[in-house]
Amino acid sequence: MKYIVNPFIFRIVIFVLLSLLGISNLFSQQNRITGVILDGEIPVPFVNIYLQGTEFGTSSDRNGEFTIANIPDGNYKIKTSVLGYTPFSQKVTLANNKVLLLNISLKTSSEQLEEMVVTGTLKPVKRLESPVPVEVYKPTFFKKNPTPSIFESLQNVNGVRPQINCNVCNTGDIHINGLEGPYTLVLIDGMPIVSGLGTVYGLSGIPNSLIEQIEIVKGPASTLYGSEAVGGLINIITKKPLEASTFEADSFMSGWGEVNLDLGSRIELGSSSNLLLGLNYFKYDNPIDDNGDNFTDLTLQDRVSFFQKWSLNRENNRIFSLAGRFFYEDRWGGEMQWTPEFRGGDEIYGESIYTRRWEILGKYQLPFKENILLSMSYNDHSQNSVYGNTPYLADQRIGFGQLTWDKLWAKHDLLFGTAVKYNYYDDNTPATSGIAGNNEADIVWIPSLFVQDEINFSKKHSLLTGIRYDYDKRHGSIFTPRLAYKWKITDNDLFRLNTGTGFRVVNLFTEEHAALTGAREVVIAEDLKPERSINVNINYLKKIYSNDGTFIGLDASAFYTYFNNVILPDYDTNPNLIIYRNLEGKSVSKGISANLDLAFPVGLKILLGATLMDVSNTTNGVTQRQILTESYSGTWSISYAFRTLNLSVDYTGNLYGPMRLPLLSELDPRQEYSPTWSIQNIQFTYSGVKNFEFYGGIKNLLDWTPNRGNPFIIARANDPFDKNVQFDNSGNAIPTADNPYGLTFDPSYVYGPNQGMRGFLGMRYRLN
Repeated sequence: MKYIVNPFIFRIVIFVLLSLLGISNLFSQQNRITGVILDGEIPVPFVNIYLQGTEFGTSSDRNGEFTIANIPDGNYKIKTSVLGYTPFSQKVTLANNKVLLLNISLKTSSEQLEEMVVTGTLKPVKRLESPVPVEVYKPTFFKKNPTPSIFESLQNVNGVRPQINCNVCNTGDIHINGLEGPYTLVLIDGMPIVSGLGTVYGLSGIPNSLIEQIEIVKGPASTLYGSEAVGGLINIITKKPLEASTFEADSFMSGWGEVNLDLGSRIELGSSSNLLLGLNYFKYDNPIDDNGDNFTDLTLQDRVSFFQKWSLNRENNRIFSLAGRFFYEDRWGGEMQWTPEFRGGDEIYGESIYTRRWEILGKYQLPFKENILLSMSYNDHSQNSVYGNTPYLADQRIGFGQLTWDKLWAKHDLLFGTAVKYNYYDDNTPATSGIAGNNEADIVWIPSLFVQDEINFSKKHSLLTGIRYDYDKRHGSIFTPRLAYKWKITDNDLFRLNTGTGFRVVNLFTEEHAALTGAREVVIAEDLKPERSINVNINYLKKIYSNDGTFIGLDASAFYTYFNNVILPDYDTNPNLIIYRNLEGKSVSKGISANLDLAFPVGLKILLGATLMDVSNTTNGVTQRQILTESYSGTWSISYAFRTLNLSVDYTGNLYGPMRLPLLSELDPRQEYSPTWSIQNIQFTYSGVKNFEFYGGIKNLLDWTPNRGNPFIIARANDPFDKNVQFDNSGNAIPTADNPYGLTFDPSYVYGPNQGMRGFLGMRYRLN
């Protein structure tokens, strides 16, 4: 017998079956997780809480309470994320309409706005409680755009720009708010061991796996840190051994052939001490000349750095740590056919630099009831370099010792300190020529005394005052006062005013390596006087928490710095000379800067920064913009996490406005001002394998290089020893058929990296 089913009835039956199946599933999905999220006994509102790898999630309400309902049976990992707290993670099993009651206790994190900082006042304090504005950047920030050195990593920090000073050797310095690199002091664990000759290399070779955070102060800090902290400072804080992972490895390579390896490990030496070890290795040996000038676009480098930090567990948690670093680098750039056999000759042009450096630093808290800390550091830096056929051989040794006493008395938070700095410097240039023309090493001892008092008038108002006294036999007594006012308007609004003076003694050749490259002759026109400055900085910080878990943070500043006796290289008076003299007038750096931090519950994070500034020099009533200083800049970092895919995307970039460039003469056909230019990058990171992260992406998405719009970047690259240049009786180059613009060889016309678009791939491994 044949049965015929009516289509209408068939559809009704299917509908009923599907409905029953849906009802069955609905009743089987009554598992639920409910609870409260606390910080101690205080509810934490607007915490993002979700089941990893699923779409199930919610946010805690104002009372810290949450509920995730209708969860299918299964095994899950519940996770939380919220600004200012360490993420929580726990495995759970749900079945048979289970109701899981979960009270979650979160620990305050050192991330974002509630981290501890030490740089602003030489003592640990929460960032929001510091009277001095301190910006903090964690390793997670720098991982969004992996680079082989901290120097390059800082390109995405608002108001901070790594400036390459030489097209050939690619050495550079860090500009903060438009001020040249020598105005910025670089510290490692609070010790000023990166200065003078080491300034160019101090931010290279520090293993990223050992960095806890980087603290940046934009503004005067000479009262606590001495004459080199006129415009600001960068403090690289390494991890405490107890806080480091058992083992970490991070390695990547780029399409240009760059290879970088970071290794970090924690070793327990019994129950009383721990050892932190780190290794960084970077190699690039693939000469590339994309701009066609027969010169390497990127300096070839072979660099190794080894770091160790030993910590002893003492009674009452007193500090005792000892750290050391060894650094060696062989780098060269020049004509594509250069090999080491041409080093120092005048046949093939090359700039070859051998650098050997070792450092040691330690801290010991004295065994007294009072908080008295002894800090010390010492470094030895040796450099053997040639710029074409010009040798530069230099040795520098810097020792530093400091004793501080931190004392609370009534409403006063006092800090007393004394320090001494020893500086030995010797080279083969006129910088160390004695009276009779004989070589004479420069040896300087600078003893110091300083005192700081933070007065807490109330919970909302505090005033920090301080003064430092240094004695330099070359310049006598030096006083640098400081004043900072903090007004905590609400728990989420903070206003700060900082002002202070600066004093800086110039070590010309150790700071201006560009003075040794190319064919220009260096002229020191007079006995250089030390620079003095007055700086004012106003800062406003605002936090906003919305009901849906969105966070908004605003950090805005206005700054003004006035310099006397500023020392600047004069490229304009004579195109064949670089003339150094004290400016007979004034130099001013002023502007505004702001950071906007956005975090959304869906996993989207945005960090935007912008700086407008005017850096100028005025002499004889004529004001001119400073060379190699941008008029505006912007940075951004946009990150999104696809939680179900264990995939995150990071889009980072920067933007720089026009800057005046060092031309050789009025006939020089290169652009007097740089265009507005931008470096943008994208990265994808997959973390679906336990203990591993795999990442890759593209750097310089716009394929921007500074040769765009210019007939050439390096002047007379075809004649680097000026063998075919004709000069008049005054030493000026004469235009000829072979040299129509009347130029000499000069690689100092540089304002950005020469590397175009390239891909990169990397892998991280972490074992806790």
